[in-house]
Amino acid sequence: MNNKFDALKDDDSGDHEQNEENSAQKDGEKEKTERDKSQSGGKRKAVVPGPAEHPLQYNYTFWYSRRTPGRPTSSQSYEQNIKQIGTFASVEQFWRFYSHMVRPGDLTGHSDFHLFKEGIKPMWEDDANKNGGKWIIRLRKGLASRCWENLILAMLGEQFMVGEEICGAVVSVRFQEDIISIWNKTASDQATTARIRDTLRRVLNLPPNTIMEYKTHTDSIKAWEEFHGLVNSSGR
Repeated sequence: MNNKFDALKDDDSGDHEQNEENSAQKDGEKEKTERDKSQSGGKRKAVVPGPAEHPLQYNYTFWYSRRTPGRPTSSQSYEQNIKQIGTFASVEQFWRFYSHMVRPGDLTGHSDFHLFKEGIKPMWEDDANKNGGKWIIRLRKGLASRCWENLILAMLGEQFMVGEEICGAVVSVRFQEDIISIWNKTASDQATTARIRDTLRRVLNLPPNTIMEYKTHTDSIKAWEEFHGLVNSSGR
């Protein structure tokens, strides 16, 4: 899978980027129209790989959020602040999005990129996340872009080998440091969380003394509520 990713890295470079983006937008609009016609319900149907594209095992959605640090964030305002960038189902569709996105190291302020399986919101309270947790790695400035790319390629390439446990990944850009994390469904499954930790060390090529913290989403919610005096909060 990684070889497929590497071979496609340069596909979206050059002067034809805008044309491809416009074409992708038109294709997306056409697909949306067809989906809307075929569905009576309001739920959005999953995108599908194009002809001759390399399908991923799961569909994924990119999200972006930005907020003013120090301002309390309720669950409702956090959900309103997080913006969906787009969903993809193949290696080629991934690079179409990724090649046009700002790299984490070039983001400013209090910003986050999220990459989650389609249908899972990057929120602690989501049904897929509520019994889970995340591995957290704090990075010194300058490492976020490389680590984020390595992390999401490993996730899309199914390198963690933990079945359906992986929910998504987040890179959080902060003033003094950057943070990356990978979320899984079952915090109580110690064998799975250990395998995720070990794979994370390998794919990110982390030094042996790197500090890694596992935090359950239940603990995150409790800590946030205690700090801000809020109920059902979901900020960063």
